[in-house]
Amino acid sequence: MFESLSQKFEQFFKTIKGQGKFSEKNLEEISQKLKLTLLEADVHFKVAKVFVENVTHSALGKKVHESLTPAEHYIQIVHEELTRILGSEISDINFHVKPPLVILIVGLQGSGKTTTCGKLAKYLREEKRRSPYLASLDVYRPAAMDQLKLLAEQLKCPLHPSSEDKTPLTIAKEAWVQSQKIGYDTLILDTAGRLHIDEVLMNELKEIKDNLHPHEILWVADIMTGQEALRMASRFNELLEISGMILTKTEGDARGGAALSMKYMTGKPIKFMGTGEKLEDFKPFYPDRMSRSILGLGDVLTLVEKAQKVFEGQKDEELEKKLRRNDFTLQDFKDQLGKFQKLGSFSEVLSMVPGVGKLLKSIPQGIDPQKEAKKVTAIIDSMTPKERIYPDILNGRRRLRIAQGSGTQVVDVNRLLKQFLEVKKMMKKISRFGMKSPLGYF
Repeated sequence: MFESLSQKFEQFFKTIKGQGKFSEKNLEEISQKLKLTLLEADVHFKVAKVFVENVTHSALGKKVHESLTPAEHYIQIVHEELTRILGSEISDINFHVKPPLVILIVGLQGSGKTTTCGKLAKYLREEKRRSPYLASLDVYRPAAMDQLKLLAEQLKCPLHPSSEDKTPLTIAKEAWVQSQKIGYDTLILDTAGRLHIDEVLMNELKEIKDNLHPHEILWVADIMTGQEALRMASRFNELLEISGMILTKTEGDARGGAALSMKYMTGKPIKFMGTGEKLEDFKPFYPDRMSRSILGLGDVLTLVEKAQKVFEGQKDEELEKKLRRNDFTLQDFKDQLGKFQKLGSFSEVLSMVPGVGKLLKSIPQGIDPQKEAKKVTAIIDSMTPKERIYPDILNGRRRLRIAQGSGTQVVDVNRLLKQFLEVKKMMKKISRFGMKSPLGYF
């Protein structure tokens, strides 16, 4: 998600790098470039207009800190405004209600509603210690009921028996009674979708809302549909008064600007986002972290949290000491590689680290990072203990021997050594953060 937007911002920031003192004249030119950057990334024109006006006003009105260049000061202002547009603060589900907490999931057909119900159930059970109860209200598409049943079985989550000969409202009422009777504190209702908004769909949803009074109505937004998703979000909000949104298919290559516009245009927060096809690929939406990620400033907090969960609080203080002493070796690199892969895809994990965008771009197209990791391991295994500690001694003859021993080419060995030096510099930087370094966990 937002990859295109990130690239647009990166190109824009290059144009203001080295900028001297800001004046009304040069800020007008910079503002036009910023506006074009946003529009090209599919940001709604109203949002782009407000965004640029606020950034320009702040750039003229704020004093530049002595430790920042004018360009860095401008980037800081852009980050603040981007965070504000995205929502400023995390918006969670309201759990302070009499159980069962009723969550109505709505959206168009194909947006990922049913899968999102499963992901939400897993998240609420594991992260919030809730006891969710699932129910499908889609009496028009048997496949939707079957899909939710499979997800419930996979999660070992209770599922209310639905039937095509009952109305959605009847199923919803029965599910509510059952959840209250057995003691499930959260009822998640998966509703039917359409390829477009129609009167039958909306009347059905209004009827459920008026009778069950759900505590949360969450609209599922497929960001791959761009401005159409934004238009539909506004329409659903007008008709149902949704309480929040869930972004899906964020792992795709959509321009993302429309998703950036949703909070501002609807006035409703983005509460969650799906980051992949697996049930665990689901997380709360953090506006500040997303803003930093879009601007290439990294998302170390999310990386730390992810690492803590994967390794259950294990720490490697010795590794941190090595990083600070600049003693990080190829052997350490290999030891951490296996753990590193448990955090997810390399591109996803590295994208959370500040300044790694250029490193990711250096990886040739078509190369599978996971397979590349196995190749790296084989190359390091073909080195002697001394070579792993002192890679500077690797002359041409040694590199040829290592390539032959690992079944690779000398060019692969050279690439590894070059990337190792880049990673070593990057990791040393991270270890200096004024927070617990993620390296203490993987």
